[in-house]
Amino acid sequence: MTDKLEAKVHEKLYGLDHLRAFAIILVFFFHYYIVSDGEPEWLPGVASFGWTGVDLFFVLSGFLISSQLFLQIKKGELISFKVFFIKRFFRIVPAFLATVGIYFCVPYFREKESLPALWRFLTFTQNLNLNLKDYGTFSHCWSLCVEEHFYLFLPIILILLQTSKLFSKSFWLLITFFLFGFAIRFYSFNYLYLPKIDQENSWMYWYKYIYYPTYNRLDGLLVGVSIAGIYQFLPNLWIRLSKYGNQFILFSLCILTGAYFLCEDLLTFNVSVFGFPLIALGFGFMVAGAISPVSFLYKMNSKITTFRANLSFSIYLTHKGIIHTTHQLLKDFEIENNVMLLICVMTCVLGAYILHLTIEKPFMKIRNKTIKTSLIK
Repeated sequence: MTDKLEAKVHEKLYGLDHLRAFAIILVFFFHYYIVSDGEPEWLPGVASFGWTGVDLFFVLSGFLISSQLFLQIKKGELISFKVFFIKRFFRIVPAFLATVGIYFCVPYFREKESLPALWRFLTFTQNLNLNLKDYGTFSHCWSLCVEEHFYLFLPIILILLQTSKLFSKSFWLLITFFLFGFAIRFYSFNYLYLPKIDQENSWMYWYKYIYYPTYNRLDGLLVGVSIAGIYQFLPNLWIRLSKYGNQFILFSLCILTGAYFLCEDLLTFNVSVFGFPLIALGFGFMVAGAISPVSFLYKMNSKITTFRANLSFSIYLTHKGIIHTTHQLLKDFEIENNVMLLICVMTCVLGAYILHLTIEKPFMKIRNKTIKTSLIK
């Protein structure tokens, strides 16, 4: 029985495709509600919690990236930062730079008036000290900045732990980062945000000091890393836990329901300090369920969700600009709100598919050739 479960664990994880598709739907609805002038009446109730789709992406990234690196460590291989960097660079940077180029060269594409300075995008520091009110165009790039910081520091930390023979104690570092998140958000809320609360547009300071900075948003990534640690280094424990895949998914929905009500008013102490880790924990159980061989998400192989999952990065990069552009082009036609939403779904998928075909796929081929050349050398 154990051997069969271990074999299943290493098959393609279709459940994660479903979660990627789910995450981009959440994000799309949330941003559609913000960008569109005339949203359907039912949308606000659905979209209000859509911002958490980014947190699901964080958990997924934390699991997938650390699981790959942990597998190398498990095999006794020294992590190659060069190979890891090549993989991440070709997967992310070409499509990202293409989107940045569109935003800077085609003002019509911008969903708001002003862009942050170009160097902030090129250095992935746009999420630090971001003025959402005056420079809110392409603001959703903030989460990509968080992930890039994670991609930079995770392999460096793991290499240091490997070379210093301290990897067996690394769980203490994980706990330290979790506790640091609570402490820094407590400080950010009380000493950075609260002094600004009586100022005009005080909401933007909450986003600036609490929502966007990388050091406040590590919870989802850390939850993903924790799942990957159990998945790779504690196989017997994972096999026992994986028998409860569907229960994990149900439990995750219970946690996220509680988080939904907790986060009705974002600009509060409880949300700022405890909301992000609660959401990360909820999505963590969802990811654990999705990779459990007994769960319905693991067993369900859908070409539709796989297609959406494959386009999720391109959709994420371009959807706000395409929604805005679609609305502008069709504003004189008096299209019913639900129909307009459907049209925007189609234009966003089409735009993402074009970006995927023209930029993502060709550069992934270049990536594979570059990695082979690098390994031969």
